[in-house]
Amino acid sequence: MGLGNLGFSEIMLILVVVLLVFGAKRLPEIGSSLGKGIREFKRSMREVTDDIDTPPAPRRELPPRNEQSGPKDPA
Repeated sequence: MGLGNLGFSEIMLILVVVLLVFGAKRLPEIGSSLGKGIREFKRSMREVTDDIDTPPAPRRELPPRNEQSGPKDPA
């Protein structure tokens, strides 16, 4: 039994139960929170795929250390 087998009457029953449980005043707030959560999830997924798809920046080579410019050993 998959989720795609829901008919119109089953969907209406689910909506009525949700309406009774949460009330008409809370439904817009719940919908808004759900929408924000979905947008945040999509944005995070997009950032992860962008990080994976973009090649890493080339590493900068540091100039060679000059041994004579370091601290002198008094001994």
